[in-house]
Amino acid sequence: MIQQSVLTVIYLIAAVTFILGLKMLSSPTSARKGNLVAAAGMVLAIIGTIVFYQDEEGRYLKNHVWIFGGLVIGTVVGWVAARKVKMTAMPEMVSLFNGMGGACAALISLIEFNHLTSQYSGQDGFFSALSGGFLFIIFLGLIIGSISFAGSMVAWGKLNGSLKDFSFKGQHWFNFIILFLILSLVVYTLAWRPDMTQVLFYLVLILSLLYGLFFVMPIGGADMPVVISLLNSFTGVAAASGGFLYDNKAMLTGGILVGAAGTLLTILMCKAMNRSILNVLIGNFGGGGAAAGAKDGSVKSVKEISVNDLAISLNYSKSVVIVPGYGLAVAQAQKVTKELEDILEANGVEVKYAIHPVAGRMPGHMNVLLAEADVPYPKLIDLEEANELLTHTDVVLVLGANDVVNPAAKDDPSSPIYGMPVLEVWKSKMTVVVKRSMGSGYAGIENPLFFQDKTRMLFGDAKKVLQNLVTEVKAL
Repeated sequence: MIQQSVLTVIYLIAAVTFILGLKMLSSPTSARKGNLVAAAGMVLAIIGTIVFYQDEEGRYLKNHVWIFGGLVIGTVVGWVAARKVKMTAMPEMVSLFNGMGGACAALISLIEFNHLTSQYSGQDGFFSALSGGFLFIIFLGLIIGSISFAGSMVAWGKLNGSLKDFSFKGQHWFNFIILFLILSLVVYTLAWRPDMTQVLFYLVLILSLLYGLFFVMPIGGADMPVVISLLNSFTGVAAASGGFLYDNKAMLTGGILVGAAGTLLTILMCKAMNRSILNVLIGNFGGGGAAAGAKDGSVKSVKEISVNDLAISLNYSKSVVIVPGYGLAVAQAQKVTKELEDILEANGVEVKYAIHPVAGRMPGHMNVLLAEADVPYPKLIDLEEANELLTHTDVVLVLGANDVVNPAAKDDPSSPIYGMPVLEVWKSKMTVVVKRSMGSGYAGIENPLFFQDKTRMLFGDAKKVLQNLVTEVKAL
């Protein structure tokens, strides 16, 4: 009894640390501390469970070798992976880890179902006597966890380039039929409890994995950050289901927080893109790049600028706005960008960073990237504030961004991204775009910005270009 009371207090403390940690994550200045606070709460909950948990018959946990072995292996793998991962690979790592969380939630439902089946095997009417609510939670964790796992693995493959967008005619109906079958099998099992419940359970598992694959496979382009956020919320809900099964308050609270946070983030990102979540999931946004030609068939040309000329323009400007994108992350050029900022500000130039909500490959990708280079958070301005500032900016330096600065979103109703709020960099006095080539962005569409009169192109690796730029500015 005393042990159970102590464990309840531990879970309460852990739940509080989860909430405080999530609150701290809302600000970059306290995010690191919030992460550590929530992690400490989780460690406390794990240790408390191992030491104080007792089942209904008063028995403590056994198999400590397996438990601590799993903890050690998981900790080592997670630590090494997190230490070695490059910022460009961070989105795919998030997808991979999120998928592992979904897999764990699905395995919990699978193991609990098999445990109940073996425990009561041979007893007539077992499935009929089993609580409908309990069986429903098992199904819920199985379905959502499996979809999250399979979908996250597809997202991981897409982000690291090993998988391409895939769709076929009638795929939306195909997905709908699979989902309908899953829900129908669950309702049928819960309502009638047939003798073949075990067979139906595994059929639901297979269909859920299949749905997860085809659910994410056709989605691409700038919608991937939204999908990652949505899958993250799925994992949270699946984990909360495990908390219900085990009557574990810490697990339940953590799952609910992850699910709620992921859902809110998904809604906010859809709002930032001016699209509904339904449009994201069935719109197959992205793909199908266009050729670099005008609608009348004429060939368009771009105007290039040299590093020396750009250095002069930057050095004698009053205000400069830097727009970071995935190309900056690929080149690992964030620290050189910070060095350029310091030199320009020493010469009296005001430097800001315009951050689009879906820049990069996951929510907050650019914020994390620049924080790694010790860029002060007040210098990072969001979409609305940035668009007000850009009108009065002398030079905008676009570093590897593409879709988030595409004017087609504002003036081309035929564009797949039409209606998506973008950074209106073309309103500045001069826009300089640093890119490796004229290739399209992740959405796979052409960017008319490159051909505008006030736009200058500077081709090359972002890090090398910035290093040369720093040298030139210092020489002035």
